[in-house]
Amino acid sequence: MSKIKSVIFDMDGVLIDAKDWHYEALNKALALFGYSISRYDHLVTYDGLPTRKKLEMLSYEKRLPIGLHGFINHMKQVYTMEYIYIKCKPVFHHQYALSKLRAEGYKLALASNSIRQTVDMMIEKADLGKYLDFSLSNQDVKKSKPDPEIYKMAIERLGLAPDECLIIEDNPNGVKAALDSGGYLLKVASVNDVTYLNIKNRISEIEKC
Repeated sequence: MSKIKSVIFDMDGVLIDAKDWHYEALNKALALFGYSISRYDHLVTYDGLPTRKKLEMLSYEKRLPIGLHGFINHMKQVYTMEYIYIKCKPVFHHQYALSKLRAEGYKLALASNSIRQTVDMMIEKADLGKYLDFSLSNQDVKKSKPDPEIYKMAIERLGLAPDECLIIEDNPNGVKAALDSGGYLLKVASVNDVTYLNIKNRISEIEKC
C-alpha cells in the first residue's frame, strides 16, 4: 500500500488560470509578423508545451523564420508578464488546500513548463510561496514536459520514491510527464478542481489500493 507524502503541482491550468494568458501573449507576439495559433490548435496540440517548442513547430508547419524565434520569445515573455501583473491574484480555495496539506505534513512542490521569471512572478502574485518547499521551471531541466525529467527531479529533491508522490496535472503533455515519472496522478479539468477535498479523496483512493 502506497503512502502519499508529497503533492507536486503543475502551475498553468492547475494553480494559476493562466493558459489563456500564455496563448494570448504568444499570439500577440506572433501577430507582429503576421502569424497566429488558432484556439483549436492551441487546445489540441500546443497546450502545455514551452514557447521554444511551439516556435519550432510553427517553423516546421507554417514556415515561421527561425531567425525570429529569439525576438518573438522575448516579446511573448514581456506580454505574459503584463498579463500576470494585471490578472494574477490569490485564490481562496487554493490557499486553503495548500495550507491544510502543509499543516498535515505533506511536502508541496511546483513543477512548471514556464520559465523561471514567469514561475516566480505567478507564485508571488498568487501568494503561494509560503506553502511550497520549492518550485522548478523549464530552465531547471534539459527536457521539458512531456518528458518526465522535471517530475523525476522534483521527486528526487523531495527525497521520496515516485509512489509516495501525487502529481496534479491538467493537459496531455503534463499528464504524460507525470505518469512517466512513476508518480500517481490527479488529472483536473481546470483550476476550480484543485480543491482540498479532491486532493484528499485521490490520496485516499491511492492508499486503499
